[in-house]
Amino acid sequence: MEKAKNAEEYIAQQRQMISSNPDCGTSHYNLAVALMGLRKYDEAEKSLLAALDCSPGLAEAYVQLGGLALRKGDLDACLDYNKRAVKVKPGFSEGHGNIGFVHLQRGEVDEAIKALQRATYFNFRFVQAFASLGSAYLMKGMLDESIENSRKAIDLSPEFAVAHNNLAIAYLEKGEFDKAVEHCDKAKKFGYEVAPQILAEIEKHRG
Repeated sequence: MEKAKNAEEYIAQQRQMISSNPDCGTSHYNLAVALMGLRKYDEAEKSLLAALDCSPGLAEAYVQLGGLALRKGDLDACLDYNKRAVKVKPGFSEGHGNIGFVHLQRGEVDEAIKALQRATYFNFRFVQAFASLGSAYLMKGMLDESIENSRKAIDLSPEFAVAHNNLAIAYLEKGEFDKAVEHCDKAKKFGYEVAPQILAEIEKHRG
């Protein structure tokens, strides 16, 4: 309850700042983020659009709008907003990562790889982007590249279950069964629901 009370107070402060300086994009943006924290998504969207009216170069606002679009299942809008984000701020790794994620959801693997490579180039600690690259390369049957990127994800975050799952599949396909078993067990341990056919295959090779 305390948290909500604090959020309401913070929102009141931001509204006050906006009323005294309506052209401050940052205040509109801060208000939007606080509203999203309280799941007031429609109000947050209006505040993000107001933030961009005041500060068209606010790449973070485009990324947040992309996130709201994704909540509605609108991949086209999500992609468009993130493309605008990296247009105004070319080195914005989160925007590139989201573009890659959307392409991956659509099965556009080559486009996904390009965007995710940019994301990891601009932020070499971007765990999610490395894990998604691992998935993208796996889809293309590029096992060594998949393993390399999944391992980078795990180096940064040892409990990243998706990366362990990707490693299990890649090692299974390479015939490195001990490693496949090890990473399958870790994927399950960290909460990933491994596909039944992969589990069945792994069980055949358990020592």
